[in-house]
Amino acid sequence: MGAHGVLRYARGKGRTPTPWLDGLLARRPYKVAAVALANKMARIAWAVLTTGESYRRPAATQPT
Repeated sequence: MGAHGVLRYARGKGRTPTPWLDGLLARRPYKVAAVALANKMARIAWAVLTTGESYRRPAATQPT
């Protein structure tokens, strides 16, 4: 799922999947937040591919 898809889904549900994204949307316009999220997702993908490790979701965003 791309950054715009995540934001569109979050807009429909009325909440975002992370507090980081909530704060970003409060401070920046929608499209700037989408680019920042896409950048973050690309950096995570690059790190996973270069290290060969599996993705580990940060503890702060684990579903309860």
